[in-house]
Amino acid sequence: MPTPILFIPGFMQPASAWSVVAEQLDPPTTLLDHREHSFEGRLAEIAAAGEGALLVGYSLGGRLALRAALRDPARYAGLVTVGATAGIEDAPTRTARAEADDRLASWIEAAPIEDVVAIWERQPLFADQSEALIEAQRAGRLSQNPVELAYLLRTAGQGVLEPVWHELLRFELPVLAIAGARDEGYTSAAQKIAETAPNARAAIVADAGHAAHMQQPDEVASLIAAFRSRLDR
Repeated sequence: MPTPILFIPGFMQPASAWSVVAEQLDPPTTLLDHREHSFEGRLAEIAAAGEGALLVGYSLGGRLALRAALRDPARYAGLVTVGATAGIEDAPTRTARAEADDRLASWIEAAPIEDVVAIWERQPLFADQSEALIEAQRAGRLSQNPVELAYLLRTAGQGVLEPVWHELLRFELPVLAIAGARDEGYTSAAQKIAETAPNARAAIVADAGHAAHMQQPDEVASLIAAFRSRLDR
């Protein structure tokens, strides 16, 4: 049987955001539908659902998958990240990000979800996404609870999480770091992950930005399938 795959969604995404990719891969595959909305709560969900699995996470989900694998590498078969990083190394930059995220969280928990989504989907990180793709994601984003989103941002945002680049130096689990070619910051992060972890490689997806798994699902599915086949040998 092929290695099981556990798909982990990004911030403000339902599990179904991974559906188009997962449908192209042989079972067993599981789309993790989170019920917890804190860093530790989501790591516990990953541990419970992902034993023996290849973890595949996007953005926030990639950060969580990476830290879950670092915490208990023997529990998992491998790791794939899409548009993710191992953290902000510069301490002042990380502090500034944490403060900005806390302000954003305060606004999110007091705002209607319609306003939160309207602002979120128009941020520069998603500027290269088509109107059709933005609209396709809207229902999933509107299903979120603003209070839960705010708590997740305060506990699992990039500013509050310590960087883990140094831990990657001794991380032996197979890793595939994927990024969209138009997503320059995360392309650099993917390449750095590949250069840092002993058993890691990067894959840059053409004609894609931050959400490569949604912009080029066929290519991302193919990359995951090839990576999984190596685990199965």
